[in-house]
Amino acid sequence: MQVVILAAGQSSRFWPLNNEHKSLMKIMGKPLIWHVIKGLERTKGIKEIIIVQGKNKVLEKELKQYKLSQRVKYVVQTKPTGTGDAILKVKKLIKGQFFVLNAERIDIEYYVEPILKKFKRLKEKNGLILVAGKTNTPWLFGILKVKKDKVIDLIEKPKPGKEPSNLKIVGVYFLPKEFLSYLEKVPSNPYSLEDALLAYAKEKDERVVMVNRDTLALKFPWHIFDSNRFLINRFLKPKISKKAKIAKSAKIEGKVFIGDNTRVFENAVIKGPCYIGKNCIIGNNALVREYVNLEDNVLIGANAEVVRSIFQEGVSVHSGFFGDSIFDKDCKIGAGTITANVRLDRGNIKSVVKGEKIDTDLKSFGTIIGQNTKIGIHSSLMPGVLIGSNVLIGPNSLVRKNIENNTLFYSEFKEVRNKNLK
Repeated sequence: MQVVILAAGQSSRFWPLNNEHKSLMKIMGKPLIWHVIKGLERTKGIKEIIIVQGKNKVLEKELKQYKLSQRVKYVVQTKPTGTGDAILKVKKLIKGQFFVLNAERIDIEYYVEPILKKFKRLKEKNGLILVAGKTNTPWLFGILKVKKDKVIDLIEKPKPGKEPSNLKIVGVYFLPKEFLSYLEKVPSNPYSLEDALLAYAKEKDERVVMVNRDTLALKFPWHIFDSNRFLINRFLKPKISKKAKIAKSAKIEGKVFIGDNTRVFENAVIKGPCYIGKNCIIGNNALVREYVNLEDNVLIGANAEVVRSIFQEGVSVHSGFFGDSIFDKDCKIGAGTITANVRLDRGNIKSVVKGEKIDTDLKSFGTIIGQNTKIGIHSSLMPGVLIGSNVLIGPNSLVRKNIENNTLFYSEFKEVRNKNLK
C-alpha cells in the first residue's frame, strides 16, 4: 500500500512558526513528520511513502539524517496551489488504492486499520473513504453531510449556523486511482481537493470512517500544544543521560528525559512529564514542570518558571514566568520577562490570525514567538499574543497585540530628573 504525505503548503495560518513547513517543528528531538513516518512504520501493509514537499526541499534534507526503515520517495510541488494539485504531482507513481494524509497526522496509526476494514466490506472496490471526527468549531474545517456512513455533501468552512453537521474532515483519505481523473477535471484552486471529493460523492461510492477519539489538528500554531501532549503521553521514556550533570540538591520527579551534556544546577526542580534535550542548562532554583519540551541547547536561567511550554533549539530565557508558550529557534529573552497566560475573567483566549480574531478554545495560553526574536528585560506579553521572527522588543515593554516579522518594538516612556533634590 502507498501513502502520500502532503507537506508543501505555505502554512500561512501557522504564523509565526512558518519559516519552515509546520511539520518540521520538533517534539522530543524529532520533527512532527518523523513521528508521522514512524507511525506508518508501525502499521501493517504500508510499503511505500511519497512525500510532496516544497521547492526548497527542506523536508528531504531534514529527514536524511534519520534512519527510516520505510521506502520514502520525494516529489516537489513548486507552487503551493492547494492539496489537489499536490496530489496530482504523484500521479505517475500511484499504482492502485492509496492513502493521502496531512504531514502533521502523528496519530495516523489509529486510522489505517479502521479504514482498511471498511474498505474490505465495500461492494465497490473503487470506493473512496474519508476519516471524520466531531468538532465544536465547524467554521474552521471542511464539514460533511452524511447519511449513515455515505457522504452526501461537503462544505468548506461553512458560516456559523450554516454547517450541515459537526463532522469535520480529519485529513486522512483512502483514494482509488480513478479519483485522480476527478481531480484533473476540477479547476485548480486552493480547495480543488474538496471540489473533487464532492464530485466523486455525487457519482460514486464515498464513505466515512467515524472517529470517536479526539482528533489532532494543526491549522493554527497553538495546536502544537495538543501534539506535544499526545507524543509525550504516548512515547516519552524516562531517562537521564549518564553524560548529564545533575546537582545533588536538584529534584527530578515523574517521567523526565534529560539528554547528553545537559546541566541541572542547584535547587532546580523538574516535574514531569518533561523532555529536555542535549546541551541544555537548567539554572539555580528554576522550576520546569508539566509537558515542557526543551530541544537541544536551551538555557533556562536561574529563578525562572517554565510550564507547559515548547522551546525549539537555541532558546535562552532568564528569570521570569513562561507559561503555555512556544518559542521557535534561537529566541533570546531578557530577565524578568513575564508571559501572561490566563485572562482576568478566566475566559477563552483569542488570537488574531491573518486579521481575524480566532477563539483558541484555550483558557491557558501565553505567547508564540518566531525564530531569532530578542526581548529586553522586564517585558510583559499578554495572553494569546503572536510575535514574528527577527523581532526586537525593547526593555520594559508591554505587548498587547501581534508584532509582525522584522519589527523593532518598544513601549515609549519619559525620563524625569529633578536636580534640586536635597
